[in-house]
Amino acid sequence: MERNRKLFLGKVAAVMAAVPVLIWAYEYGPDPGYCGVPNENGGKSCAFGGSCHATSAANFTTGSVTVNFPNGQTYTPGVTQHLSVTIADSNQSLKGWGFQLTARVASSTSTMAGSLAFVDTNTELMCSQPNLQVFQAVCDSGAGTACNPTNTPSCPSGMTLQYIEHSLTGFNATIGPNSATYHFDWTPPASDVGNIVVYVAGNAGVGNPPNVNGDHVYTAKYTLTSAAAGAPPSIFSGGVISAGSFGAFSTIAPGTWIEIYGNDLGPASGVTWSGSDFNNNIGPTSLAGVSVIIGGQPAYLDYVSSGQIDAQVPSNIGTGSQKIVVTTGAGAGAPYAINVNATQPGLDAPPSFTVNGKQYVVALHANTSPCGTSSGLCYVLPANAISGLASAPAKAGETITLYGVGFGNVNPSFPAGQIVTASNSLSLPLLVNFGSTPASVSCSTCYDGLAPNFVGLYQFNVLVPSVASSSAMPFSFTLGGAAGSQTLYTAVQ
Repeated sequence: MERNRKLFLGKVAAVMAAVPVLIWAYEYGPDPGYCGVPNENGGKSCAFGGSCHATSAANFTTGSVTVNFPNGQTYTPGVTQHLSVTIADSNQSLKGWGFQLTARVASSTSTMAGSLAFVDTNTELMCSQPNLQVFQAVCDSGAGTACNPTNTPSCPSGMTLQYIEHSLTGFNATIGPNSATYHFDWTPPASDVGNIVVYVAGNAGVGNPPNVNGDHVYTAKYTLTSAAAGAPPSIFSGGVISAGSFGAFSTIAPGTWIEIYGNDLGPASGVTWSGSDFNNNIGPTSLAGVSVIIGGQPAYLDYVSSGQIDAQVPSNIGTGSQKIVVTTGAGAGAPYAINVNATQPGLDAPPSFTVNGKQYVVALHANTSPCGTSSGLCYVLPANAISGLASAPAKAGETITLYGVGFGNVNPSFPAGQIVTASNSLSLPLLVNFGSTPASVSCSTCYDGLAPNFVGLYQFNVLVPSVASSSAMPFSFTLGGAAGSQTLYTAVQ
């Protein structure tokens, strides 16, 4: 794993120019940011870095990289742990070993979790600015500065990220087949920061003389929970509702979004899922050390905090009374009983869309021209009904768009947790009414199904019928013949 180093001795420049650069490959630890952290060098390990190893893939089948945690995958804030990394490979032609490791707060992969320190001359500490462009090894046995474990220097100001990795001494000391192990210390943050993720990449190479060709790179990550996580989670009585802006019903349905309220439900600072939490377009079932089981199945988590969880109900749970169990680093909370219906449809209608005491549904014009603007969104409301929102009543013959949750199965199927990647349609028939006049949901510009590029959100493109003008037109729907329970209004002219 080659590091870009400046040569300060001009006298040897000509001599060094004659030595192939590859001879230095992975003798020293790599540049910062090559152990698989999301958003660092594209989340790559050194296998893909372009300046480290010539191998074209990570995680071969003949070996592995593992981290040994003496207390299991937990940490006590401020208490140092002695860790070890083992790189192993059964390929007998591989005899040189290296690694890089860092620890990050799970809710922010750009935030260092604690500090790393070498305990012998086999490893060295790399410090880096967050942009990874300015970095420094606090000791460098390959360049003649011994890594002295009795006098571990600290990182310079502004270099907030740390990586522990093999030194030249460690590389030479571990030459040989099968495996090598490196030891070092990690001190977690002084306070509970929620889950911590340890990222590590290991390299099995050809040994001396070093060569970038034919080596194997392995990656792994470990999630550690705090041993000082506090009290187990508890859900308030009446503390589970379907999504608040979509009806806030006390009963739920498979695939719908729900809100859970209580105490000690997650980290003090709220954590929202990000792109790195998705795997093959599937959202996370664990976020910042929090998981939720509904009807015996894992739910998908969009947001977790100490007082609230936003979760999508799994698709395959049964109807009737089911149990919700929240688990954190402090353990599992008491089961909460909730009634599950086959569907629990609700349209987006937040309290902020209440005008003159009437709850309006959130609907959008297909373009901004009815609002007389050239950019932004144009809402279907009485003109100037809500401060800061461009709005205008709907007109007969135009298509407007609404959103909902809990409307049931679609064809083709997209199960809970999955990003919708194609158009689909509701399995149950949908009827939308402006007053007592039905609107079309089957026109050429109409749509009724899960919204593409979202998770669990339904989209309805509805053709406005010819009705009398009204700034407060009753708006309703039925799904599979059953009337929705929201009392809603819209505006037409």
